[in-house]
Formats: sequence, C-alpha cells, structure tokens
Amino acid sequence: IESYQKALKIKPDYFPAYYNTANILQIKGDLDTAIKNYKKALSLRPDHAETYSNMGNALKDHGKLEEAIESYNKALAIKPDYAEAYSNMGIALKDQGKLEEAIEAYNKALATKPDYAEAYSNMGDALNEQGKLEEAIKAYNKALSIKPDYAEAYSNMGVALNEQGKLEEAIEAYNKALSIK
Repeated sequence: IESYQKALKIKPDYFPAYYNTANILQIKGDLDTAIKNYKKALSLRPDHAETYSNMGNALKDHGKLEEAIESYNKALAIKPDYAEAYSNMGIALKDQGKLEEAIEAYNKALATKPDYAEAYSNMGDALNEQGKLEEAIKAYNKALSIKPDYAEAYSNMGVALNEQGKLEEAIEAYNKALSIK
C-alpha cells in the first residue's frame, strides 16, 4: 500500500494504485476504505468491469446487498459475459432470500463459463435453501466433477445428504471435505 501511496504522490490519477490498494484493503477487511478506493478508481476508469465487480464484493461483505447488486449490474453492462459477476450477484441475491433470482444469476454465469465449479456449488446452496435437495446434490457433484478438491462443495453436499437422512453418505462427504482442508 505504501508503494501505491508513493505512486499517487507522483501521479495522482494513477488508476492501478487505487484499484490495487482497494483490492489489498478488501482482503485485509478494511471495507469502507476499499470501497472509497474503488470509487476513486472508477472516477478515473468508469469502464472497468472488474472494479465494479470487486466493489460489489466489498459491498456484499459489508452487508450492503442492494448496492452490491447495483455494482455487479454495472460490471455486467460493461462486460456481459462476466461469469464471476453473475455468480457473486447470485450470492447477494441468495443472501436477500431471492433464491429464484440467485439461481438465474448462477445459470447466466454457467452459460458463459460452463466449467465454473463455484457457480455450481453456489447454485447448490440456493437449491438446498429451497429444499430441493436432489437438485442441490447434483449441483455439488457437478462442481466436484470440475474441481475434485473443492472442500466447500463436499461440506455443503454433506449438509444436503444429512437433511435427506443419508447419514453414511453425509459423513463420507464431510470426511472428504476435512481431508482437503
């Protein structure tokens, strides 16, 4: 961050310094300052889809779900095939309880990036919340066929299997998750 601050003293309109500083701050959990840096970066490059998407993630992590969805939509207006923005928007929609809209967002992510394991796993979470356990398990299995070391998908599949009363299979899924972590 110090290096980026030095760069900004030399060149105050240096987009990468604001963008990269925001990314670092977001990882560190300083969401308010990260969002301010994303906004400054966007004032310099309003056509940068990744900045809108990353700012959406920071807003989502901050609990500002409606603003996050707006940010993802701006990213998608610039880059309509941005699978990660669709998937992250799906998470925000799921967190709002809008499960059907979340599933639509995951399907759009998968239409542009069919091997996107995280989108399948996220869809499984939404289906699980709807009580569609068989469909959720299929989504988790699809995620795992793409990314066999995906501990979170095994863990979430374990939850769905447990809810079905398939305890042995649930334990097996949990153990696979634990062996990866």
